[in-house]
Amino acid sequence: MTEFLETDVVVLGAGAAGENAAGRVVGAGLEAILVESALVGGECSYWACMPSKALLRPGTALAEARAVDGSREAVSGSLDVAAVLRRRDSFTSDWDDASQVQWVKDTGIGLVRGWARLTGERTVEITDDAGTRVNIAARQAVVLATGSVPVEPPVDGLADVDYWGTREATSSSEVPGRLLVLGAGVAGTELAQAYARLGSKVSMVARHGVLDAVPEPAAQLVVEALEADGVEIHTNTTPQRIFTDPTGAVVMELPDGRMLSGDRLLVSTGRRPALAGLGLEELGLDPDSLTTDDSGLVAGSGTWLYAVGDAAGKVLLTHQGKYEARAAGSAIASRARGEIGFGEPPAYSRFAATADHTAVPQVVFTDPEVAMVGLSAKDAAERGIRVSETSLPLSVAGSSLFADGYSGWAQMVVDEDRGIPVGFTFAGPGVAELLHAATIAVTGEVPLDRLWHAVPAYPTISEVWLRLLEKYGL
Repeated sequence: MTEFLETDVVVLGAGAAGENAAGRVVGAGLEAILVESALVGGECSYWACMPSKALLRPGTALAEARAVDGSREAVSGSLDVAAVLRRRDSFTSDWDDASQVQWVKDTGIGLVRGWARLTGERTVEITDDAGTRVNIAARQAVVLATGSVPVEPPVDGLADVDYWGTREATSSSEVPGRLLVLGAGVAGTELAQAYARLGSKVSMVARHGVLDAVPEPAAQLVVEALEADGVEIHTNTTPQRIFTDPTGAVVMELPDGRMLSGDRLLVSTGRRPALAGLGLEELGLDPDSLTTDDSGLVAGSGTWLYAVGDAAGKVLLTHQGKYEARAAGSAIASRARGEIGFGEPPAYSRFAATADHTAVPQVVFTDPEVAMVGLSAKDAAERGIRVSETSLPLSVAGSSLFADGYSGWAQMVVDEDRGIPVGFTFAGPGVAELLHAATIAVTGEVPLDRLWHAVPAYPTISEVWLRLLEKYGL
């Protein structure tokens, strides 16, 4: 049986980016249908952002209580693992998407369950588990919001081992006695600390360094915290092979002959856009080199195909995906009304995800946290910007009150020709809440001599802004 439908916009993928794209076009008066083969709400809601932070927060809260004289004396015992997992489950709605489906319905968006394939210009075929097919014709646009999938590293034997990806790690009902972690990016590092604080003996192996994309002083603070939590770290190495021994343990053999054994192995070595099997090749598009303009319009597709979020492959962060989706939705609706053309949209208009290039905020939710936005000094220099770098230990009255023995670090990168900040990094307990102010300063290109007049309240950790500007010379 085949059903035929018609709508203005078809959005493939009902995760955070897809929901925002569909919601935007419906809010502008168009019709939209979401297509989803798994849970409505996507990776962030059920297997990434929300459950991982729910696993991290109890350990951080306990550490914060123990970091202040007077409260540490009231703390006894360790984390209640069962309670932590129950709380994690509550944030995923026990992997039930009924509330998200209700939001889709209440918003006026259609929903079709199944696997989608592009069959032509503005046409999509969806097949569900029962083999039922639905063909949808889009009057205006199709949006790819299909997310991303893990990258499996080329390690001998890995394919023959039963291992966790981040999905399994964030949804597990067990805390393994010994956990091996392959990969020391954001997800691998966060989950290593979460499981260490839940009671696992964690060994982490990194091809380069821990949080290699983070400035070294900030990354070092995280390394020290991981080691204090008992995490064994092996950097600048790659396993020669991985296998299961006769006892059922997973073993990583390192190039120097060391053998690391664990009850579970977590592989967290990056992600790539989930574009395979969508029929892009038949449309003359290469899924491995898909590019979009700042409205999300896919190069070489004419005027109808868009990609947002992880599927676009620009910035694999939930908040940026939602931002891209809102820009794409606004562009689709305005183009449908003939209000704008199909050229590159004006920078910083509501049709353009301009911040992808200059002001991407991101947080590593370890304890201590690392919060960054904008360009590093190296990135800025590679763009031909004449920059200066100002950095210092994060030591102000607010940080001293936050925790006894508080240790943190802050950095400001300045475009010297324009006198504006182009990047910030903060590391330390609680610094994630500093990030939006930094994002505003970078996105708004606030001149330093004006930023000097944004007086931080005393005594807060935000006093670090004053210290950075003073060290800079203001």
